[in-house]
Amino acid sequence: MLIYLVPIGLLLVLTVKLVQQGVWHMSKESMPLAAGYLAASVDNDARLGEECQVSIENFPGDVTPIEMAIRVLHEGVPDVVGFSVLGWNVHQFSAVAEAIKQANPQTVIVFGGNHVANQADRVFRHCQAVDVVVNGEGEFTFRDILHAVLDGGDYSGIDDVSYRDGGGHIVTNPARERISDLDEIPSPILTGAVPLLDDAGNFRYDVALLETNRGCPYHCAFCFWGGAVGQKVRAFSRERLHQELEALAQAGAETVVLCDANFGMLPQDMEFVEDLIAVKERYGYPMALETSWAKNKNAMFYKIVRLMRDAGLQSSFTLALQTLDADTLSNMNRRNMKINQWRELAEWLAAEGLDAYDELIWGAPGETPESFLAGYDELAKHVSRIAAYPLLLLPNTDYTERRELYGFVTVRGERDDFEYVLANKDITLEENLRMQRFLFWARLLAENVVLRNVFPVLRAVGSLTQSAAILSLADYVDEQTGPGARLLTQAAERSTADPDSLAPALEHCFTDPEFDHLVLAWWHERVRHTVPDEWHEAVSEVLRFDLDTRPLPFPDKRGFSDAELVDSEALRFWSIEREYSCNVPELVRTAKATGELVTPPARTPTPMRLLFRDGFAELARSTNHEETAHYVARVEPTQQLAYSNS
Repeated sequence: MLIYLVPIGLLLVLTVKLVQQGVWHMSKESMPLAAGYLAASVDNDARLGEECQVSIENFPGDVTPIEMAIRVLHEGVPDVVGFSVLGWNVHQFSAVAEAIKQANPQTVIVFGGNHVANQADRVFRHCQAVDVVVNGEGEFTFRDILHAVLDGGDYSGIDDVSYRDGGGHIVTNPARERISDLDEIPSPILTGAVPLLDDAGNFRYDVALLETNRGCPYHCAFCFWGGAVGQKVRAFSRERLHQELEALAQAGAETVVLCDANFGMLPQDMEFVEDLIAVKERYGYPMALETSWAKNKNAMFYKIVRLMRDAGLQSSFTLALQTLDADTLSNMNRRNMKINQWRELAEWLAAEGLDAYDELIWGAPGETPESFLAGYDELAKHVSRIAAYPLLLLPNTDYTERRELYGFVTVRGERDDFEYVLANKDITLEENLRMQRFLFWARLLAENVVLRNVFPVLRAVGSLTQSAAILSLADYVDEQTGPGARLLTQAAERSTADPDSLAPALEHCFTDPEFDHLVLAWWHERVRHTVPDEWHEAVSEVLRFDLDTRPLPFPDKRGFSDAELVDSEALRFWSIEREYSCNVPELVRTAKATGELVTPPARTPTPMRLLFRDGFAELARSTNHEETAHYVARVEPTQQLAYSNS
């Protein structure tokens, strides 16, 4: 029996900060971990391993249903096809499933994933080709489905599935107990179900995906982790995870991304980081760890962060507050850290020299434009990189189940199946559209590290909040007529209806000199007069420093004719020499630490070496800001100078 497992080669801001919007555009594949679990489970079963041939089709995000159907059917019609379904691929997969059914009506189509779990009525109504919906963890359920197919197609004895019986009625079987011992699931990394190397012997994926545990102790109203995955946290063994880390390191995986809901709050998380560092010291890989950090940071988190910092293990640390408004938090079923605690954490991370960002969600019941922007600017005093996303209604969440209570007005996407919030009981459509424009520009400039240091400096010397600075630049760009300005304006206008509009805008900001001209003209024409005269030169240098140090796809396109490739720590960097009229990094550190700048720095020429990690050309359109942040230039002053804020 020929079985196809079809993930789609995309990875979204992952986790709650990721489900929101965005697509990675890369030349490398995304690692098909979920399909790999299924394939490994099938191969590990004595009967299925003998009677079934499993293939994983891993498609890039821009592939069409026609291309997918041709590839799946090219070598013959499979007997069973399993799709890993989320809101952004359900339409494509439904079209492919219908094509497969036309080629062979006997092929069994299985849909699984958070978007279709417990949604059988809607799934079967919208896609007649689907035979079975998996409502929980898929590894053992999918194995049981294959046994049933081999035995004649009776699904009545399989827990955790929905299907149509002989009379066409939808039947949903009882839920299956969650897998208590996760080590019972064969590892797709250790079994080879997911191949790690490409034909040239290089690690074949953009990042290495890994799970250390499953489950979530929270029940946030906007998130399906608590609703669809279950609250009890279960962990893979330390021994298995260590073996997987070694396999990934030997394959040359630079970045490990954990698919955990809350990492950094359990003793086992410390053990994982200790093993990751030991593997890095032995093999030189992995170099970075990205994850959804636990909402509440306990003593374990601080220990882990210090350990990672001392070992040179890169990461982005998240303050997952979502909102600072008390009423909105109550509706979300959340309670954030006390205000002094998150402030202290942000200050501690900054003092440790560690990259941090915060997540906010716009459009939640209880929030208004005024409260959202006030919370945004309060956070920006401590963390300028804020990932602000519009609320989407997802299946198996409290917001979706109680939509009438909150007065949601939504519309489903044209290319995806997410419910986009147009209004709710607390915000009008007009207010929402105005805020959607702000979200686009905030994501473009601040979240994706196009500009970074100028925000705290403008706040310190000109009392200009980060949101006001962002909107000022947006207004200025809207008034310009050049092709780059039109591209950005049109992308912002489309952003509400087209989540992918950010990608070409990012590419423009990272590659086109016209963007530099726009930003500098904005400073001179709109902002310069709001800053005291004695600060004009220093702020200009900070802005030039921001533009110089943003991630670098192509040195020649940015005018860096003197760029040289150098090797460092198993990576390649573009090395560029620049000189500024003051010690910009120290000036920025003072602005962030004190919130005010009293005396402008003396004019002291300060040469610096900028080191840009090579390889950003593949990420210039990526909306994954966590990965992008690793490509901001590393700055090495050629002489040590200090700035005194006296």
